[in-house]
Amino acid sequence: MRVWEKRKSFKEPPTKALLYKIANDFFISRYRKDVVAQNYVANAKRNDEMESPEEILQYKELRNKYELALSQLSEKQRIVFLMSRTEGFKYFEIAERLNLSVKAVEKRMKHALQFLKEALKNESIYE
Repeated sequence: MRVWEKRKSFKEPPTKALLYKIANDFFISRYRKDVVAQNYVANAKRNDEMESPEEILQYKELRNKYELALSQLSEKQRIVFLMSRTEGFKYFEIAERLNLSVKAVEKRMKHALQFLKEALKNESIYE
């Protein structure tokens, strides 16, 4: 898929070795992400078991404030933020999909992060 997306940048058709290299790098990258995700899930389960009702309530309140803050973002900022943070797109991928420049994506992301930071400024997860 990546070769197909970047086919215009190749001066010559990619060789078999290059295709194997790309596949290998992709596999290693995906494996590392999966290991991190599995470690996170394992730690989250242990933390869930140790949470008190007060901590659970604080988490729900924080999540509600986060969702409210997200809903208050402009549509353009919210789309860029969610594509980056929840769907895992890189800025240049967002720019391609939304027909924007990378700088425009960076600016929207910057404003979204500033707004969310201000909206959640007084919230502390760990006290």
